[in-house]
Amino acid sequence: MAVTSLLALLDDIATVLDDVTLMTKVAAKKTAGVLGNDLALNTEQASGVRADREIPVVWAVAKGAMKNKRILVPVALAISAFIP
Repeated sequence: MAVTSLLALLDDIATVLDDVTLMTKVAAKKTAGVLGNDLALNTEQASGVRADREIPVVWAVAKGAMKNKRILVPVALAISAFIP
């Protein structure tokens, strides 16, 4: 009896972990596009920037990323809410 209960409990835990894994995979796919815009400035584009201009360049990229997220995140949430 105790062994059967233990095996049932372990089976339930495995099922929950499978569900968490699946939900994590779906969430990662949905957020990949939103997070990808932070990669817009790569090392090739940043080479040749003088040291005194680095902070303004990084700040401009950060502001652009925040602006994109302000637009993309609500749109992605709306699409997820209305189109399952």
